[in-house]
Amino acid sequence: MRKALTGVLSLAMLAGTATAAGATTTGDTANGVQTGQQAAAQDIKARILAIPGMSLIEEKPHAGYRYFVLNYKQPIDHRNPEKGTFKQRLTLLHKDTSRPTVFYTSGYSLYTEPFRSEPTTIVDGNQVAMEYRFFTPSRPKPADWSKLDIWQAASDQHRIYTALKKIYDKNWIATGGSKGGMTATYFERFYPKDMDGVVAYVAPNDVANDKDAAYDEFFRKVGTKECRTKLDNIQREALIRRTPLKKIYKQYAKDNKFTFKTVGSLDKAYEAVVLDYTFAFWQYSLAADCKKLPTAKKLSDLELMNTIDKVSGFSFYTDQGLTPYTPYYYQAGTELGAPDMKMPHLKGLTRYGYQQPRNFVPRDIKMRFKPDVMAGVDKFVREKANRMMFVNGQNDPWSSEPFRLGKGSRDSYVYTVPGGNHGSDVAGLSAKQEAAATASILEWAGVAPTAVRLDESKARPLAKPDAKLDKVDIERERGLRP
Repeated sequence: MRKALTGVLSLAMLAGTATAAGATTTGDTANGVQTGQQAAAQDIKARILAIPGMSLIEEKPHAGYRYFVLNYKQPIDHRNPEKGTFKQRLTLLHKDTSRPTVFYTSGYSLYTEPFRSEPTTIVDGNQVAMEYRFFTPSRPKPADWSKLDIWQAASDQHRIYTALKKIYDKNWIATGGSKGGMTATYFERFYPKDMDGVVAYVAPNDVANDKDAAYDEFFRKVGTKECRTKLDNIQREALIRRTPLKKIYKQYAKDNKFTFKTVGSLDKAYEAVVLDYTFAFWQYSLAADCKKLPTAKKLSDLELMNTIDKVSGFSFYTDQGLTPYTPYYYQAGTELGAPDMKMPHLKGLTRYGYQQPRNFVPRDIKMRFKPDVMAGVDKFVREKANRMMFVNGQNDPWSSEPFRLGKGSRDSYVYTVPGGNHGSDVAGLSAKQEAAATASILEWAGVAPTAVRLDESKARPLAKPDAKLDKVDIERERGLRP
């Protein structure tokens, strides 16, 4: 167990968890005789495992469902399938083959406990969740990093969908939050005939990576002036007191055997955490949390360290913190893009500026940015979006560069949650918009009740609440990642 800074520094890293939300039951036994629905449910494991390349890791039943953690054999390179395979993890929350299916991904590692995403609750359906390629253990050996791109990942989803569609033949909805929302969008861009709808939550669209003025503009306006000043002062004070605070950080790193080979030095890691602070505050907090912010100059060195750590995490830019997220930073530095802010309030205090993804990926992994990739996705959404929904947060920095619809888009929508952060969802919308969004999802899934078709204000999630499945838990991952 690692040691905290002088026993006080609280470092809660909840990486790789999943945002979740709603579900129900299967059939009943009448007079001791199984219904056809029950027989099918009992046979579902055999049907799934009959798919070539599919294997069972474990089953974790949940009331009203069957839940499987699986491996699926995927080509390392979908353009050249003969050049080797790897095992990709996925989960399947099975309700009934007569229900629609939601295809969820976080865009990161796989959460292996039963959960429901919000669309799964809304349509009362089955749910497939996929671990993104190159996140361990779903990584080819040896790892050819050139095969980590959004087309290869979309092709992973396409193969899984194609295999499972033979069993789950009703409508499918793709979804995910943050990088998962980006993933759902990319999947639609490359395989637009697969899904019957897409619900992408808080998905950034860094279409022009060298033009990030939207982030600077966001931080000039978000919240109140008083709140912005308090946040700015905490960052300034941490850089002014760099020397004494780094001594605390150095001892903390020594106690926990943390190293800094990837980022280059403890000093670079320290500054990266400090510069993340304001972004991470708005990513995870609400405007109401501003009143809890301390006055920077009144804090002791340790109190200042704790204040920053609780929001942006001093363990993250260590080798040990970065390693699980190498695939994300590789993608950010080759295709996805990443924020690059000027931060004028820190002028004269920073040594490295806002560090870019190349600094967070081991140097033996080659990277080259491809600027046309995101432009292609953006163009697709503007010109060809069909049954796509984007849900953003008003106070979420990642929503500074959102996806936008154009003249060519059809039956597609962009919603913004008032005051919402990076955990924004349909339930956080105004009552009118929530009903409209819910009605669209039900319609796309093919399960909209007649009453909803006649009056969308009557739209409600079809599944009953389930406290264990419906954990609303922002995917809080230390460091600046969507």
